[in-house]
Amino acid sequence: MSDNRRLSEQEIIRREKYAKLVAEGQDPYKITKFIRNSNIKALVTKFGPFSKEELAAMPVEAFQIAGRIKLFREAGKKAAFVNIQDQDASIQLYVRMDEIGEENFTRFRDLDLGDIIGVNGTMMKTDHGELSLRVKEYTLLSKALRPLPDKHAGIQDIEEKYRRRYVDLIMNQDVKKVFQSRSKIIRTIQKLLDNMGYMEVETPMLHVSKGGAAAKPFISHYNALDRDFYLRIATELHLKRLIVGGFEGVYEIGRIFRNEGMDTRHNPEFTSIELYIAYQDFYFMMDLTERIIRECNQAVNPSNQIVYGDVHLDLDKPFKRLHMVDGIKEQIGIDFWKSMSFEDAKKLALEKHIKVEKHHNSVGHIINLFFEEFVESKIVEPTFVYGHPVEISPLSKLNGDDPRFTDRFELFIIGREYANAFTELNNPMQQFERFEAQIKEAEAGNDEANDMDIDFIEALETGLPPTVGIGIGIDRLVMLLTNSESIKDVLLFPQMKPRD
Repeated sequence: MSDNRRLSEQEIIRREKYAKLVAEGQDPYKITKFIRNSNIKALVTKFGPFSKEELAAMPVEAFQIAGRIKLFREAGKKAAFVNIQDQDASIQLYVRMDEIGEENFTRFRDLDLGDIIGVNGTMMKTDHGELSLRVKEYTLLSKALRPLPDKHAGIQDIEEKYRRRYVDLIMNQDVKKVFQSRSKIIRTIQKLLDNMGYMEVETPMLHVSKGGAAAKPFISHYNALDRDFYLRIATELHLKRLIVGGFEGVYEIGRIFRNEGMDTRHNPEFTSIELYIAYQDFYFMMDLTERIIRECNQAVNPSNQIVYGDVHLDLDKPFKRLHMVDGIKEQIGIDFWKSMSFEDAKKLALEKHIKVEKHHNSVGHIINLFFEEFVESKIVEPTFVYGHPVEISPLSKLNGDDPRFTDRFELFIIGREYANAFTELNNPMQQFERFEAQIKEAEAGNDEANDMDIDFIEALETGLPPTVGIGIGIDRLVMLLTNSESIKDVLLFPQMKPRD
């Protein structure tokens, strides 16, 4: 297959340079390996504090490092200064013709920004005090056939930042730090839960029924069984089966798929952690959630006083706890603690210009609509909102004092949901009735309603101990702790709309 792309002038020139290297027996793509005895960050950390004179007085030691050329400037006809960058840092190279030879220096001057080279040399500082590696040998390891964006302007098209993440990572060290922080946050959660004796597991991504969350699924056809499967919208129901099986604490960090829109907070595939612990309730999970978030923050930030956008948050303070009904009463004065009919609740909603769908057929649905409309966006400090109506919580245990509500909470920070947790419903007869109610909602037009899952009902009939579970959105947590505006900023390869 021929390459019919229209090449820029720079791309043509770089290909000509590569052809010349091949003709001279210098094809960089034939090199399979380059041994480094240090990395740039280690050299900067070790030798940065010393003066020019102190470095000159040290015993001569050769260092072999590699990186991508980010800056190239000639110092007359016989010397050049070059900056190279590896994963964590950059350093200046000082290259002289009389040290590497005229032929090698001629080839060196023909290198381009973006080329990857390996070098061997000794540490020094320039008259201006800049730490540098004085090059004795160099090897071209990879030729960049496409030019990098201007180092000051970067990638101008925000969409291109996400489509060509590899270029964004090359040009912006802060972007790279976000993803290094993401890795630290995930490792911190794993270490914390492992140390508590909980086990990380893997559950299927292909499900025969949609359940565990209110969301629209992706549907895939499995040819061998001639049957449609759903890409999982949650890991909940399989993880609870493991609690039935005798494990007392299990969690999974993995991809979830929801066939919904894309915006600054949503991507059709995202990462969550779900955790289930036997013999505990949702109050225990509130305490553990605070601990998880604080320890994750401490892994990536120097203080529990953090900034997100223009909002300052104090993660040292205990998280607020707010009943959903109290939140509505505080904001607009309507008291849903009082007993009322669905017709009366619907009338209140219409008076407040809240849209009521056909499947919103209970007071509980109306309470949730009021919360979403008038309370959710007003929450700033980390707040556990609890007491969700039973109608919107098909997998949650009823509250012992008021069966209109469940022992469920969601964590909100600056108007965004970060976690959803509840004491698990372990009564198989009630769970069957809840699934039936979900089927009726689906028939009334709710395409996010759960299916009936008879296998899960049978698991509950085998016996699920008192259990609490939680789901935490990893992407949103990373956004919060790295002060990232969009979910695309914390996903290496976010889903994008077609260019056309």
